[in-house]
Amino acid sequence: MAQVTASVDVDVPVDVAYNQWTQFEDFPRFLSFVESIRQIDDTLTRWRVKIGGAEREFDARITEQHPDERVAWHSVGGDEDQGGVVTFHRLSPAATRVTVQLDWQPEGFVESAGAMLGIDDHAIKKDLDNFKDFIESRGAETGSWRGDVEN
Repeated sequence: MAQVTASVDVDVPVDVAYNQWTQFEDFPRFLSFVESIRQIDDTLTRWRVKIGGAEREFDARITEQHPDERVAWHSVGGDEDQGGVVTFHRLSPAATRVTVQLDWQPEGFVESAGAMLGIDDHAIKKDLDNFKDFIESRGAETGSWRGDVEN
């Protein structure tokens, strides 16, 4: 299993960063590998991603979610075996650190080699930078879901 951890500091309050992260259907606007996400219910999403040129589909279940603190998930069924957590840390009233930890199972030679060479680390960091640009340029979230999901 490969693991990536990356962080980015964004110049928005913690609730704005968190609220935007709960808008899964907007992920393709800043996550380069995401083709689409459809919210099925409060805890289930259906993802279509493109990794190393291969398209994959899978469902992901939110396993824990606490407003302004964290969102954790794990894939269920489909073509991907992955899970992770995003945490939100208040740095000041107008700044937040967003940290992503992603665990995933590379498939085949290309993905395994990419993981060993750190290509996935670079991709996640770039996507976090895209999130920073997206939320800072807007100054406000596109929506929010403030529900609590217990593990």
